[in-house]
Amino acid sequence: MYIAPINTDSLLSEAEKETLYLKLVEQLNKDFNLANEAVDFPLSITPNELKIQLHEKIYRLIQYKFAEYLNLLYIIDVSEDEIKKLDGSDLVILAEQVSFLVLKREWQKVWFRNKYR
Repeated sequence: MYIAPINTDSLLSEAEKETLYLKLVEQLNKDFNLANEAVDFPLSITPNELKIQLHEKIYRLIQYKFAEYLNLLYIIDVSEDEIKKLDGSDLVILAEQVSFLVLKREWQKVWFRNKYR
């Protein structure tokens, strides 16, 4: 049964435990490229590096390319309701929270695809 992770670290450790971490990285690369926001997270990236680099990418999108940021959220299919609940007063914290929502949605896709294919 799918259980939504409570934070980024638990999500990444769950992905590793289920040997789906590489699929998660591939899904992130795929959806970012679909949104024309090229990232190329190498498959050798550690979970901690992924967390940091994703946070930095989201932060830069919010700061400098807001329309592209919204497009990315749409393509990944991050819940609009969850985004609206976030406090946007501190961009660093906001980017961290959005990074988690992005990872959570991508993990959901990978988990379900693996479970029901």
